Amino acid sequence: MRINKYISETGYCSRRETDRLIAAGRITIDGEVCAAGAEVSPGSLVKIDGEDIPPRENPVYLALHKPRGIVCTHDRGVSGNIADYMNYPVRIFPVGRLDKDSEGLILLTNDGGIVNRMMRAEYGHEKEYAVTVDKPVTEEFLGRMAAGVAILGTVTLPCRTYRIGERAFGIVLTQGLNRQIRRMCKELGYRVTELRRERIVNLHLGGLDAGRWRELEAEELEGLRAALGEANDSVRQAGNPGLLPE
Repeated sequence: MRINKYISETGYCSRRETDRLIAAGRITIDGEVCAAGAEVSPGSLVKIDGEDIPPRENPVYLALHKPRGIVCTHDRGVSGNIADYMNYPVRIFPVGRLDKDSEGLILLTNDGGIVNRMMRAEYGHEKEYAVTVDKPVTEEFLGRMAAGVAILGTVTLPCRTYRIGERAFGIVLTQGLNRQIRRMCKELGYRVTELRRERIVNLHLGGLDAGRWRELEAEELEGLRAALGEANDSVRQAGNPGLLPE
């Protein structure tokens, strides 16, 4: 089994984070610093920073309304990183990213399997956003956004758009290019002033206030697993919303 899959399945971190640890020389297999793509054999001793990988914790699935200013990284050297902001007692990591200037729904979990499946672009999972811009939204603008916009050396995939208000619209994407919505708007002569993610697949932000989190309901998790093509597992019932530490 490849090292990044092995570690993600322990729940310690995602494959992407594992690749960063490998690049930094922080992972060893049987005492040897491992390289990208290294294989883990049965009985191999894998360590991170010279320590055994902690036993897998009970699965955690949190929906957070990320406020602006928080960065979706576990790098403690980054100011405003989401790990410090959450200060959660179990190591969890965000599924995907939501840029520092944006707010809205983000899923955090210690389930590496769900992270890996959701991060694979070919699955085309829907993400829905509410966007406010600096001038009136026109039908032409909505049509051009929906048809695809040339950014980052490619043309964005067709998507769904709809009007919310004079200067606000909704957009449903199935891809996640870097700062995609902001770049699309800029290319068409608009500037994004507010951007909030409202939905990821079947998970909705709802009335969750900025800075608050809640555990996923069993029905939400089952629906998410079904959307990812996984068999429904038994899941624990979620608790009440919690307020993040200040």
